[in-house]
Amino acid sequence: MNENLAALVPELALLGAAVVGLLAGSWLPRRRQWIVAALAAAACVTGLAATAVTMAADREQTVFSAAFAVDTATDVGRLVVLAALLLIIGMSVETVRNHPRETEYWVLLLMTGAGTLALVGANDLLMLFAAYLLTGVPAYTLAGFAKDAPGTEAALKYYLMGALLGITMLAGTALLHAAGHATHYGTLAATLPSAPYGFVAVGLVGVLAGLLFKIGGVPAHFWVPDVTDGAPAPVAAYVTTLPKVGGLIAGYRLLHQTLADSDVNRSLLLAVLAAVTMSLGNLAAFFQTSVKRLLAYSTISQVGYLLMALAVATRSDAAQRSLLVYLAAYAVTNLGAFAVVTALPRARTLDDYRGLARHRPDLTAVLVVCLLGLVGTPPTGVFLGKLEIFSATIDGGYTWLAALAVANTVASLFYYLRWIGPLFLPTGTSPTLSARWPTATAYCAAVLSLTLGIAGQAVLTVAEGPLLR
Repeated sequence: MNENLAALVPELALLGAAVVGLLAGSWLPRRRQWIVAALAAAACVTGLAATAVTMAADREQTVFSAAFAVDTATDVGRLVVLAALLLIIGMSVETVRNHPRETEYWVLLLMTGAGTLALVGANDLLMLFAAYLLTGVPAYTLAGFAKDAPGTEAALKYYLMGALLGITMLAGTALLHAAGHATHYGTLAATLPSAPYGFVAVGLVGVLAGLLFKIGGVPAHFWVPDVTDGAPAPVAAYVTTLPKVGGLIAGYRLLHQTLADSDVNRSLLLAVLAAVTMSLGNLAAFFQTSVKRLLAYSTISQVGYLLMALAVATRSDAAQRSLLVYLAAYAVTNLGAFAVVTALPRARTLDDYRGLARHRPDLTAVLVVCLLGLVGTPPTGVFLGKLEIFSATIDGGYTWLAALAVANTVASLFYYLRWIGPLFLPTGTSPTLSARWPTATAYCAAVLSLTLGIAGQAVLTVAEGPLLR
């Protein structure tokens, strides 16, 4: 039994910073609450450094009776989550500065970030459900952080959907335990192939329901537009990015580890979910005028593309690599778009961005890069991710799904252009700029998106390792 806590430095850094930050914030004067934000950023940097050391050692291990795995997928997931957390901290500074509950904001963000890391490495059904709760409960509070009518509605819908599908996930966990007489993935891989088909199928659907809620996939997507629109912009950036990283890697590990030899046709189920999710997200985005709701439906469509990797998790050797590359590229690109939205708090509709190129050419350039990046335009990272995931899907025998994804990609250009077009039209007023922190975050995200696309070969090399040997 390996209980090496040094393998959990990134997770412990976030949890430790949350505890210390909560205690420190209780004594710090209001004007010094920024220290907790600095502590949160330091915890993310510590986690990134520890992950770099782990990746350099190239050693895979499990801890807590093999309930948590530290491998290639965990390391890449940690890098994405911690880097994304740093970007969210940057775009949140002006939103929560001098807020009566500023410390609580940073603590909740650290807690839900730690839950996301737990999702990334979960190697046991009970660990998976515990991570689901740790990710969700602080996020529900963050959604209603503004304590206004839209935020309260967003938090209520987020919580109710999370509670309902969390119970469904727990029921699925119980059925898989009854079928396989274990909760650890390695044991389930040996017992589920001979277990009753119905128990395994229904149990898998229950567990996937919880993960679909976490990532915002159909049919558990209803909360996404309302929460994204009602929550503060940095929180909206969080809920449309980080839970997807944790949920998709957790889903991939579950399918790859436990069901490789099972007769349950999970590949077709995931392929259908991917097709419906990407199509519904794109179609709904066509008619949006609110920039936050447009990005909400955009993120639903992106989940559809990402689910393609899960559909071929046991059918293509390139599935894991394509998922990790796409997740990294999507995270920074989506956060870049939300950083621009955060920097322009009064610009809430597409028409409010009219003439931005004249007044703020720098933010216009960032927004164009991020929106075209979400389409999958070279040389951004999402282009590389889509190329990889489409290739893996074809290799896995789902050519029809790859063709549908290409068609959806072309169609998505329409609603992104609906946002880009007004940027270059004449107008007499300039959108009010919030402050420098969200702007700097937008710059960093755009640069990272381009870097991931240009340095593609290096990124693919990092993601080459198998999920478990």
